[in-house]
Amino acid sequence: MTPLRILFIFVLLHLTMASKEELQTVIQGNGLFTKQLYSVLAKKEGNVFFSPISVHAVLSMAYQGAGGSTYEALTNSLNVPDHSIAAKGYNSVLGQLNNVSGIELSMANKIYIKEGYELQSEFQEVTAKQFLSAVEPVNFNESEKAAKTINTWVEEKTKEKIKDLVKAEDLNEDTRLVLLNAIYFKGNWASKFDAAETRPQKFYINNNDSIEVQMMKKKSKYNYKEDRTLDAQVLELPYSNPDISMIIILPNKRDGIVKLEEKLANVDLTKITENMYKPEVIVSLPKFKIETEIDLNGPLQELGLGEIFNQKSADFSKMLKTPEQLVVSKVVQKAFIEVNEEGAEAAAATSLQIELRCLPIVEEFTVDHPFVFALVVNQHDFDNVLFTGRIINPTL
Repeated sequence: MTPLRILFIFVLLHLTMASKEELQTVIQGNGLFTKQLYSVLAKKEGNVFFSPISVHAVLSMAYQGAGGSTYEALTNSLNVPDHSIAAKGYNSVLGQLNNVSGIELSMANKIYIKEGYELQSEFQEVTAKQFLSAVEPVNFNESEKAAKTINTWVEEKTKEKIKDLVKAEDLNEDTRLVLLNAIYFKGNWASKFDAAETRPQKFYINNNDSIEVQMMKKKSKYNYKEDRTLDAQVLELPYSNPDISMIIILPNKRDGIVKLEEKLANVDLTKITENMYKPEVIVSLPKFKIETEIDLNGPLQELGLGEIFNQKSADFSKMLKTPEQLVVSKVVQKAFIEVNEEGAEAAAATSLQIELRCLPIVEEFTVDHPFVFALVVNQHDFDNVLFTGRIINPTL
């Protein structure tokens, strides 16, 4: 008998809360997962952009319904020792992300189930209480209608930035469940760029070839450092909520992106801002808008999750009340980011001080060649990467 299918879809997001230890376990697990998945996705040429926490969250939801070797594979790949820790940790993650002030940030989960089927009570309870996921029955036999229903939810949760995520051909009479996670961010810079200062400028995609981009420019005080280990400059651009920032890591050499990524495989991006100082920095940053659609089946198999796709051994027996064998058929993420003078859809302070006649240090941070960036939340007990990627060509 051909195993029936689950379709996992990732977008690019008052109950019992997790202890600090459980929250930190999930955060650390996602941090390691982020580096591992980035390393796999970076093997392909061109721009890379994705939300690691969205992938990690929905896999953690699937973790609740897994058994046997499938459970073990998820334990190892998610870097979380137990499904209950993942559940309680993500309850706190959702509480943190959905209550950040000063910017728009939200994360949501949803389960679509085939009409006539029911979730096992324990799986339904944990996904509802800990992952705050509603369950909605749909008729997957009517694939066009089912896809429209799912895509409407995705569009609503992402303010219409992610459209047509699910294709009708992804759904059929064998589909039993669709698990979704959506994350949305929009924030203004703490100190906005002046649009009047934006000018055409060269961006070198390698040592020899360049393209013209719209380069924003601003002089202000920013957290900054020269990282000799990475052979790169690091800059932190804060949003209007200072707990949220975009970290830009710029290799010193125009063709240094590959070596930089190799070194970043051993770096926690949430800690990269340590040992920075705050000089005046002349920042030149290209405007860019990136949309990606990533088939994650292959990358997840490289991370040790081939088991969830294995028609003979995949074990999701704790999801449905019916004793049917379930297997993951497709994992896909769409992600979107736009960076401009206002901020990203992804408080200004001025100080005049009089001191001894020391010439002020002014650093220059000119992003005119490929770079790595991450959108990071840094709160008291919550340091996590929401989005990350690399830009080879800002115009694509």
